[in-house]
Amino acid sequence: LPGLHIFAIAVALEVSVGKTNTVMALNNSNVLLPCTFTTCIGFQDLVFTWYFNSTELIYHGKIKNKATEPTLIWHNPRVEFVGSTTKKDNNISIVLNGVEFSDAGKYTCHVKNPKERNAQHNATIFLTVVHKMVETDNTVTLIIVGVVGGLIGLLILFMLIKRVVLFIIKKTQDGKKECLVSSSGNDNTENGLAGSKAEQKAPPKA
Repeated sequence: LPGLHIFAIAVALEVSVGKTNTVMALNNSNVLLPCTFTTCIGFQDLVFTWYFNSTELIYHGKIKNKATEPTLIWHNPRVEFVGSTTKKDNNISIVLNGVEFSDAGKYTCHVKNPKERNAQHNATIFLTVVHKMVETDNTVTLIIVGVVGGLIGLLILFMLIKRVVLFIIKKTQDGKKECLVSSSGNDNTENGLAGSKAEQKAPPKA
């Protein structure tokens, strides 16, 4: 039934290794392999295991219930449990000590929950071992950011200069109009006066 199917999805066991499933470690260092699990109905006698390249068992543990921490069943001497299941995130992460180039590969975190009718789920993380960590060169990024910022600055400066020039032109045109109006008024007055003088009759002769 659809309702039962939705319920089954809601209570399904989920296992996660975080936002990214790749980890890079420096040769002869210690590396964290993260893993957490979630379940909506809780867990009882939950069993979790870590595998290297799908077949080699490197850690095996069991958790009685939410109020208890995991019990170790077996582990590789170089593997250390660093998680906690009495907290909210149900963390079952491990640390691989003294990493070697031969440790590069696939690590699988597998969980089985008898309380969910032996529901099982797993998540995989890929480990890369390097001789030296390569520093990220941000020179190109900085150049691009600088160029874009400069272009934006020039655009803003151009817009400001354009506004100032338009303002000056407008003021100049307004000044010319005022001069033309004033000059036109003076010419008419002078013409009128000249016309009046021209129209005056000569004084009668004696």
